[in-house]
Amino acid sequence: MKGTVLEFNSDDRLGLVSAEDGQRYTLAGDDWRGQTLPKAGVKVDFTIEGEQAKSVYPESAPASAGSKKIVAALFAFFLGAFGAHKFYLGYTKEGVIMLLCFLFGFILLGIPSIVIGVIAFIEFILYLVKSDEEFDRIYIEGKKGWF
Repeated sequence: MKGTVLEFNSDDRLGLVSAEDGQRYTLAGDDWRGQTLPKAGVKVDFTIEGEQAKSVYPESAPASAGSKKIVAALFAFFLGAFGAHKFYLGYTKEGVIMLLCFLFGFILLGIPSIVIGVIAFIEFILYLVKSDEEFDRIYIEGKKGWF
């Protein structure tokens, strides 16, 4: 059966799940099969035994956040000085700034180009160390253009 976690108390390790049919079932922490503790609003699949939700699995999150994170990190590493990762994430203004600084940097003895390359490498590292959820929250939903 499919449903949604209504609440979960991490201290008691007890919660409540609302099924698609409108019924509510108790959720014990021992029946949770996710890697992190459940949160209110998480969509789940579960079986029912009496009034309890058993074998509760979180529904798979779409792969877009994780894939977008890896692709953005690869762009930052290989083409970051040109702002490719910024363009990929939809930050056109920031991408143009990085591209122009890199290109005009050669006129100014290469120092701006080196700075832009360092910024791109820092962003590469930041993208990789963030969890998929955190990356999505900060860079996709939050639209944070710079590190």
